[in-house]
Amino acid sequence: MPALRGPQLVEAIMRALEEAGASAFLVSRADRNPRRLMVQSGNSAFELWAYIWTITHGGYPRSPDEYRIQMTGVTPPLQLNPSGLTVLIGYEPNSGTFAGFDILKHLTFRPGSSSIQILRSKLLAAQQDGFSFAAKDNDEIAVGIKSDQLLAYVMNAQALHEQGADAATVGVLSKVVAFHPIPESEIQQLPTERQLVVGQVRRLTRDADFRRKVTLAYDRRCAVTRYQLRLVDAAHILPVGAPGSNDEVQNGLCLSPTIHRAYDRGLIYLDEELVVRINPAQEAELARMHLDGGITEFKRKLGTKIHLPADRRQWSDLGMIRRANTFRKIAAQ
Repeated sequence: MPALRGPQLVEAIMRALEEAGASAFLVSRADRNPRRLMVQSGNSAFELWAYIWTITHGGYPRSPDEYRIQMTGVTPPLQLNPSGLTVLIGYEPNSGTFAGFDILKHLTFRPGSSSIQILRSKLLAAQQDGFSFAAKDNDEIAVGIKSDQLLAYVMNAQALHEQGADAATVGVLSKVVAFHPIPESEIQQLPTERQLVVGQVRRLTRDADFRRKVTLAYDRRCAVTRYQLRLVDAAHILPVGAPGSNDEVQNGLCLSPTIHRAYDRGLIYLDEELVVRINPAQEAELARMHLDGGITEFKRKLGTKIHLPADRRQWSDLGMIRRANTFRKIAAQ
C-alpha cells in the first residue's frame, strides 16, 4: 500500500484518540511533521507533537514480516515539544494499528538511513491485545499499539519505552489491556514508578473499552437527543466509584456532552420507565442563582423514553438506575 497523505495520517490519529474518549484538533499544517494537535481528555488538555509516517513493508529482499517507517521530509535533529508531549509513531492502515518508537533514540539520524523497523507480527499482536513490545538491536523498545490504546501510549510513551524491556512489567501490562485478572500482589511487586504506569494504562484501557461498547450498542446516538454527529460520550448510570458500579453496557448511556454533564451534575436523571427527567431540586437551585437561562428549551428534549440499544439485553439495568438515583439523592417524583 502506498504511503498515506498527511491529512489521512492526521485523521488516523484523531480517530484513534476519539475511540479513547478524547478529542483533538490540528493546530499546524497537516502535510508537515511534526503534526501539532491540541488534545482534550477529561478535564485535562495538552499539546501533542506527533512525528508520524505510514508503516509499509520493508521491501525486497527483506523478511515479509519486516515493516518500517521512513523518516522522510524532516531534518535532524527532531524538535521536542517544550510545553507538552512528543511522539514518534507509524500507522499501518491495513490493520489500523500504530507503532511507537523511542523518540529520544532518533533525535538525530543520518539522511538516507532514516528507516525504523517493527515486525508485522507485533502489530497483529497489538491488534489482539492492545499493546505489544519488541526489543531492537539498539536497545530500543518498539511498541505495537491498538488504535483505541493510542491515548494510553501518548500519555505514557517514554515510560513504556524505558520499562517495556522489563518482563514483569510487560506481563502485567499485557494482562491489563487484555482484561485478564491480575492479583494485586503481582502489581505490588513492581517498582512504584511502574505501578503508576500500569495504573494509568489500566484506567485508560477501561475507559476506552467502556466507551467503545456503549457507543456501539447505542449506534453512536445520544439516548436523549438522538443525535449522532460524532458528538457522543459514554456515561455511567451508576458513577464510577459508587458501590456496585461496573463497566457493563447495562450501566451505560450514550449521551451528547451537554446532556452527559447535566446527568453527572444531577440536573437530570433517568427514571425506571427509562425516561430522562429534570431534577426539580437542581432546577430550583439554578433559578435561585439566576443561572437557569435556556432551561425551558433544554427541558423540551426530555420527558420521552430514551433511545435504546437494538439488543434488549443491553438496555439500562433498573437496579443500577435505582441505585444511581439514591446515590445522587434524587427524590422520587
